[in-house]
Amino acid sequence: MPFDAFVTGAVETSLNTLLKDDAESQRRLGRLRGKVISVTINEFGKTLIFIFSQQIDVLAVYEGEVDCELALNLTVLPELRQQANLTQLIKADKLALEGDIQLAQQFSALLSGLKPDVEEKLSQYTGDIVAHTLVSGLKTGAQRIRQGARRRQRDLAEVITEEWKLAPQALEIAHFADQVDDLKSDVARFEARLDQLLGRR
Repeated sequence: MPFDAFVTGAVETSLNTLLKDDAESQRRLGRLRGKVISVTINEFGKTLIFIFSQQIDVLAVYEGEVDCELALNLTVLPELRQQANLTQLIKADKLALEGDIQLAQQFSALLSGLKPDVEEKLSQYTGDIVAHTLVSGLKTGAQRIRQGARRRQRDLAEVITEEWKLAPQALEIAHFADQVDDLKSDVARFEARLDQLLGRR
């Protein structure tokens, strides 16, 4: 199976599985019915074509006309789920858009509504208690990893400023800024005094 067909198949199956059980997402899909949106991932130079009907078809190649074209980096993809971010992403040159921006917003709204209930799906195979324990454990583990990363970041910043003296501390920067302000004031007073003395002569 070619790589493009594998990717489009995986994306299509995932989206339609999430859509199937959610009435609100079905309503959002209805707004996009009959439309075609292309999304180009810049890093790979690959384009995914989303064709909306009663479901979502995802293609790698499409001969017809596209209603809206999006081009973005892979790192921006999660932000596409937040409709409010679209205009900010465009202004920051993180998202290139050609065509109907309203379609892009509706696509973003559809994506934001697709929230997989991992615990529910897992419980079908393992039972409620095991699924809940596994998902809770994963969430707790992820939270600990994030906290550990933040702690290491703080520790590194402290080592850089306190021990290695590679960067100034916040108080040193504030003190330096105050000294610069004082110097500016002294120079302004000196210039005024000089002008006054020169004016007398």
